[in-house]
Amino acid sequence: MDLLELQDFAEKSIQFAVQSGAQYCDARAETVSSDGFLLENGEIEHFTSVRDSGLGIRVLVNGAWGFFSISNPKSLDELKTATLDAVKSALHYSINRKQKEELAKIGFECDKIIRSKKRIHKSSVSMEHDTFSKYFVNSEGAKITQRFQDTIANVTATAHESGLTESVNATEGGRGGLEMILDKNDITKTAEFVAQKASELLDAKTAKEEKTTVVMNPDFVALLAHEILGHPSEADRVLGKEMAWAGGAWWAGKLGKKVGSQELNVIDDPTLSSLGSYKYDDEGVIANPKTLIENGVLINHMQSRETATIFNTEPNSGMRATGYGFMPLIRMACTCIKQGNWDSQEMIKEVKNGYLISNMKVPSIDMMRYNWSISCQFAQKIENGEPKELLRDVIVMGIAPDFFNSIDACAKDFTIRPITNCGKGDPMQIMRMGNGGPHIRGIATVKSVGA
Repeated sequence: MDLLELQDFAEKSIQFAVQSGAQYCDARAETVSSDGFLLENGEIEHFTSVRDSGLGIRVLVNGAWGFFSISNPKSLDELKTATLDAVKSALHYSINRKQKEELAKIGFECDKIIRSKKRIHKSSVSMEHDTFSKYFVNSEGAKITQRFQDTIANVTATAHESGLTESVNATEGGRGGLEMILDKNDITKTAEFVAQKASELLDAKTAKEEKTTVVMNPDFVALLAHEILGHPSEADRVLGKEMAWAGGAWWAGKLGKKVGSQELNVIDDPTLSSLGSYKYDDEGVIANPKTLIENGVLINHMQSRETATIFNTEPNSGMRATGYGFMPLIRMACTCIKQGNWDSQEMIKEVKNGYLISNMKVPSIDMMRYNWSISCQFAQKIENGEPKELLRDVIVMGIAPDFFNSIDACAKDFTIRPITNCGKGDPMQIMRMGNGGPHIRGIATVKSVGA
């Protein structure tokens, strides 16, 4: 079923809900077209091809929310008051055969590049192109149509020698077509990088445990911003209403108070180009940039219509659902640390003893996101302003307010990275978004696992 057909059912669901006594109702009609594949060592492991469409309908009755979804709106006889005989427009947003062939060609080229490097034990390449069409209508008169396409590529190189195994992974892509993985972020160059780095890590040293100066690159900062700044900014978590999956907020009750150094400025902006960009959220609120932390002071949270009334503020376009079958939740769009005025190389040159931390890997956090550790894909020891030997299996540990208050420099570079698998809620909703920032410098504990 295409979006134009679903649109009519969505509007009729609003009429039905209001007639039944709902004080408020909104409906989200969505279609999804997803195509992808996974390559391992030059062999296609599996293809994915998904088509889905349906309605998610939310009502407010006497202060309580009700919700239902249906993937076959034609079975809603009470909503189907007239036969749809209008000419159907061809809303074709799935990639055509030529584009699919090009995506496959790129995937096989990445796999070939990875496996051509010495000591590579395994190559894994996944490619995906998705199209989304959404129509939103509510009892206040809003009628909103949005269409997106996402192109995502993931490459992993695993090297092995003498009992040691090291992997390096990278994801490129964004909201758009093949240009998202071919232009600025050329996935073939990324494939060459991960293969080379995985091989080099077999010869890398380990880091001793010490609390010292760290310079984090933008890719690593993206995960830090996501886990320790973004999720705690979601108002439902601040209120303690979303405690699943480390659902607390370390700065609950601290609006207007200092949570970091003067150098720390944090935004969430759905208008930036990323996997989290949109024009309206899933409550029909127009997308707008929001400053969460300004000069180290916590000044805002991500809000829904409901939480905004609790905080006596305005909703700020923070509500999204994975699909029509889920209630919207407050979600990051593109949470980033803002750039500063430093040259990243000058930041490093000032470090007498420390570490250059590069590229995100795996986070480990407590329930309030207060104590955190994040592993990086590789690191380098900094001695007298010079990055030295390559280090493997490095994790960075910190206490949220201590680390953010220790930040003394943010570079003027700025990168947004694609986050493809952020989970929240029960039942779990997987969402895409952007996160990023510049190089930043602060104090944290560093060590290699097993060293």
